[in-house]
Amino acid sequence: MWINSCLSPEVEASPLEDQPQTESSDEPVLTEDPHQEGPTETAEAQQEEKPKFQAKKKKPKLLNKFDKTIKAEIDAAESLRKKGRVEEAVRAFEALVQRYPQSPRSRYGKAQSEDDLAEKMRSNEMLQGAISTYGEVADLPDVPADLVRATLKRRAERQQFLGRMRGALLTLEKLVQIFSEDISLKNDLGVGYLLMGDNKSAKKVYEQVLATAPEDGFAKVHYGFILKSENKIAESIPFLREGLESGAPGTDDGRFYFHLGDALQRVGDDSAYKWYELGHQRGHFASVWQRSLYNVNGLRAQPWWTARETGYTELVKTLERNWKMIRDEALSVMDAASGLFLPEDENLRETGVWGQFTLWQQGRKVEKSCNSSPKTCALMERFPESTGCKRGQIKFSVMQPGTHVWPHTGPTNCRLRMHLGLVIPARGCRIRCTNETRNWEEGRILIFDDSFEHEVWQDADSYRLIFIVDVWHPELTQYQRQTLSPI
Repeated sequence: MWINSCLSPEVEASPLEDQPQTESSDEPVLTEDPHQEGPTETAEAQQEEKPKFQAKKKKPKLLNKFDKTIKAEIDAAESLRKKGRVEEAVRAFEALVQRYPQSPRSRYGKAQSEDDLAEKMRSNEMLQGAISTYGEVADLPDVPADLVRATLKRRAERQQFLGRMRGALLTLEKLVQIFSEDISLKNDLGVGYLLMGDNKSAKKVYEQVLATAPEDGFAKVHYGFILKSENKIAESIPFLREGLESGAPGTDDGRFYFHLGDALQRVGDDSAYKWYELGHQRGHFASVWQRSLYNVNGLRAQPWWTARETGYTELVKTLERNWKMIRDEALSVMDAASGLFLPEDENLRETGVWGQFTLWQQGRKVEKSCNSSPKTCALMERFPESTGCKRGQIKFSVMQPGTHVWPHTGPTNCRLRMHLGLVIPARGCRIRCTNETRNWEEGRILIFDDSFEHEVWQDADSYRLIFIVDVWHPELTQYQRQTLSPI
């Protein structure tokens, strides 16, 4: 199966690893392949006052002295590759490598042709072969510096594509050792550490970059992102803002708009919505309110839903009919001495205590949890629109008095979220989605699309307990439900 396994979703606290979500769902985090996730700004907006005549970009030197003597043969093989005749190109470059094993350019052409063929065949095995050949190029004697750089950069990119993060990191570290003055390679190395979940090392890299290039926009947005993941909210804002304002390549990304806006909201700065609007204008968000980043285009978008609108009326009726049984199992778990409810740990709370007990996660049943709630799990097994929802969860959620959840959005528009009230205090508990606030009721379902901004307050005198059931967005096809990646 042809995969790009480095695209792991969210969780701000550890940006590039898959982790469980909480009641109000995760925030998107930084994943780096590709860096641009939505349409970029218009050419007019990007090109402010550029000089009329710009210096021509220097053409990289890819031939050493020996390769210049066989340039005609290399060019003939390269012509096949450029014409898309990749099988012939692989054979032509392989013949050159056999005849001239010390020729860096021939081996590089072989690697490129294998890379192209892997893309055509959608073959991970073929791509792994290309990655190995790229590595061989850099180890040959007398390789031009430009060719070393091009080869190792492509090798790291393809390793990341296959999810070989540790190998990609070693390749990037080698690049930085060889080209120690190249800021862009250090920026790439920082991304490599982020993809490994090593924020500490990434932070050191970006501190080094900013010490020598304080106006580097790419380093600024990434450094700001790391500060925010450390909950240094106020400190993160200038780096994220200045990095976005720089317009540097790699900065016009929805995740940076998302995190800047979120940081501004948390310090009470209404300019957050200016950045959300800008992110919307540049194609990163569906709207100022709906800011999920892992989306399927064209799905009906509205914050609040009725059971009839979802088409899942049987599920809703079943949950509401059996709410007391569900409540009693949730209470039995809460009463367990082992403390089975896990605290929300994704930095979504301003104040308070908020725990959850997960029964299904990303379409997978948590057997140990279901052993503690067998009746509820048996009930849910009848509804694959929920148990099979790879972009959601099924869980009990308890929120103690004095809890406030920051305004935030979930990661995807591919699900709807149902809340069944189990234990609801008479006053003080409410949820806002966009500009409408509602209250839970015991035995009744609330349905909303958590890709829209929402916020929760628990100001009652006792705990609030609900049952959360995520379902696929009703307009997704069966094929999409089967093939969408988990979140």
